[in-house]
Amino acid sequence: MRIAVIEDDEDQAKHLGICLHSIGADVHIFNTGKEAIKGLQKESFDLILLDWMLPDISGDQILGWVRESLDWQVPVVFVTQRDSEEDLAYALGNGADDYITKPVKPLELLARVKAALRRSGGGTPAQPLLDFGRYHVDLNAHEIKVDGGVVTLTQKEFELAVFFFRNAGRLLSRSHLLESVWGHSEEVNTRTLDTHISRLRKKLQFSVESGWKLTSIYHHGYRLENSQLEEAED
Repeated sequence: MRIAVIEDDEDQAKHLGICLHSIGADVHIFNTGKEAIKGLQKESFDLILLDWMLPDISGDQILGWVRESLDWQVPVVFVTQRDSEEDLAYALGNGADDYITKPVKPLELLARVKAALRRSGGGTPAQPLLDFGRYHVDLNAHEIKVDGGVVTLTQKEFELAVFFFRNAGRLLSRSHLLESVWGHSEEVNTRTLDTHISRLRKKLQFSVESGWKLTSIYHHGYRLENSQLEEAED
């Protein structure tokens, strides 16, 4: 999972990072609101941990920007010293998914993070069989069928396809895709990703006609969309 931590206190940010690393999270720390907004415009995340009192932009303003500006739903959890009932009610009423008061207790933090991810679908245990119209994904057999026929995929192509299907409709940055499928290997880059995606489009026949299209979003990344659902909404 990929988590953005927006926290200006370096020691607190480090503490949160250590806790989140213990459950295998890729943690990206932003020390100011402006830095965070700039990062969120370029990158995608599975969850945001947000301090309320930042040196430039307040946490509630950042929450408002996230809910108004991002076209992908991401859980936002406040981690703050502000502990009044009014603050809690305001945050939850304006789009926050949870609220943790400092000092942070590691076990409580991890439990709340996991719960927020489960509610958003990011922490849902994998089901062995997934169906997406023409596409049938068997996680145990590591295979994908299109209209009943097995498509030959490399291991990384399979992992990439599964990640797209699980995050259908979400705009995923290139860095997010690389970290989730290849980890932190220095041997892979965006060119490797683009090559794999080009192969996936051909092998899985992603197109408007197939019911699913894999769209490139300039300067950001990719999104797998259900084109039939889009047509129904139009």
